[in-house]
Amino acid sequence: MPQPQPASVAPAAEDSRHQLNSPLLLTLLLLTGVMFQDLIRGALAAPVLQSWMTVFVAVTVQALPFLVLGVLLSAAIAVFVPASFFARALPKRPALAVPVAGAAGAVLPGCECASVPVAGALVRRGVAPAAALAFLLSAPAINPIVLTATAVAFPGNPEMVLARFMASLLVACAMGWLWQRLGRTEWLRPPARSGHEGDGKGAAFWGSVRHDIMHAGGFLVVGAMAAATLKAVVPAEWLRAAADHPVLSVLALAVLAVLLSICSEADAFVAASLTQFSLTARLAFLVVGPMIDLKLFAMQTGTFGRSFALRFAPATFALAVAVSAVTGVILL
Repeated sequence: MPQPQPASVAPAAEDSRHQLNSPLLLTLLLLTGVMFQDLIRGALAAPVLQSWMTVFVAVTVQALPFLVLGVLLSAAIAVFVPASFFARALPKRPALAVPVAGAAGAVLPGCECASVPVAGALVRRGVAPAAALAFLLSAPAINPIVLTATAVAFPGNPEMVLARFMASLLVACAMGWLWQRLGRTEWLRPPARSGHEGDGKGAAFWGSVRHDIMHAGGFLVVGAMAAATLKAVVPAEWLRAAADHPVLSVLALAVLAVLLSICSEADAFVAASLTQFSLTARLAFLVVGPMIDLKLFAMQTGTFGRSFALRFAPATFALAVAVSAVTGVILL
């Protein structure tokens, strides 16, 4: 007597035959482009879209080499430099360890995507949380790759590099001391084990590179698209109204830095394209972005817990905006 077939087999097989894969999807997109090539060509010829594409390509091409170099170096440090090295190198007293850890960010390249797991590894291996948090904030903001990219993006304003360095280092150290003074143990959840720990060094290195390239590259594209849209689509009167108000311009670009979540190796080129805003407002963009944005908030929540992130993120944002404004008035 023949056994009845499960009812789910035929539909499952039929569904698998109808699933789209990447080559098929690419073929469909190419065919669509060929069918509507006249319409697409006409749209690309519009002055607004040409202006948009010019800004988008310029920002992306300028920032990409720094992004790739920064990701490679940060992955190398995260994988090949043991966290115990930092524990031995830092002073035992947390008050002294905070500025030392903050200054270490100036010589240890790393984007914010890498700084959160590195800071988690430091806490997990016995480094004082205040020092680890100072390193978390300073490393993506004042490392050599970021400062070099800032100098390239602002060739006519070399003081921008010094202002970014001073403001970012001051915020990192101040937040470390603030946590040492007011932070509570129950707010900071012990970091979980890294996903790459236990793998071979080569596998962990390339896994870290692939992860950071995909994430940071995606945010770079989003940031370049946003900058191009601001330049080409948003009415100049709106931007001028915000840019002409000293306080509003600083707050506007600080909030924009949080929303865009651009990698620190690329944010200087986006800031440089916002020429209608003052240097002080653009400094706020550069100081706030590497320290607190949407992706960093999510990463800090996942690494240290929600109680930590809900307290640390707003305090960092407020302090970064205030220090940027004061530094801009003094140096810019």
